[in-house]
Amino acid sequence: MNDLKPLLKLLNIHFNDEKLLHQALVHRSSLNEFKNTFSSSNERLEFLGDAVLELWTSNTLYHKFPDKNEGQMTNLRSLIVRTENLASIALSLKIGDYLYLSRGEETHGGRQNISILADTLESIIGAIYLDGGQSTADLFLSQILQSSIDNFSQKTEYKDPKSIFQEIAQAKKGITPNYQIISQDGPDHDKKFISGAYIGHKLIAQGQGNSKQKAEEQAAINATQEININSKIQ
Repeated sequence: MNDLKPLLKLLNIHFNDEKLLHQALVHRSSLNEFKNTFSSSNERLEFLGDAVLELWTSNTLYHKFPDKNEGQMTNLRSLIVRTENLASIALSLKIGDYLYLSRGEETHGGRQNISILADTLESIIGAIYLDGGQSTADLFLSQILQSSIDNFSQKTEYKDPKSIFQEIAQAKKGITPNYQIISQDGPDHDKKFISGAYIGHKLIAQGQGNSKQKAEEQAAINATQEININSKIQ
């Protein structure tokens, strides 16, 4: 298994059971290649970490910004926990260097994949919660997310990915985009959703997440990137 001492130093955290941290780094693509070491991927920990992250962020925003209304706090939370922001934090912590990936996933840039990085950070949050409890998880989240809260809260207007894509679609086509769940699989505690972002009946991009909301947000991010790359909507 990987030597995780450098990662632990970057995370600035101690694990009582380092097996949990190893488990948090197991991408599902690697299971065949590490079948004698790991029996499951990090997806259950990701499910738990997502819940811990949302509760901590909601609680922090509620107490830190008593003058903000529900809509403002919801949009601010969306910016903080969105895939791109979590992936940026994961990159700064060099989490990608320690992932257990299949050769194929690694060849296709898995260590820099924003979705994989964001999901893995959530898995690590879940592992920290299991290993050290709520207080340890809260301390870790304060360390990695305080600057995001400070930066995003200074904005006079909060725009989540779906709002950004909606503005683009309305400006270019005069149409409000819509989202449809294309597929979902997995047990109830570990669902994987794929959502499509549409303008009219045209599919612009797809996104994946462990909730409908996250899948839609990722689809909106991908759709915005697609439009920016192609410069226009046909």
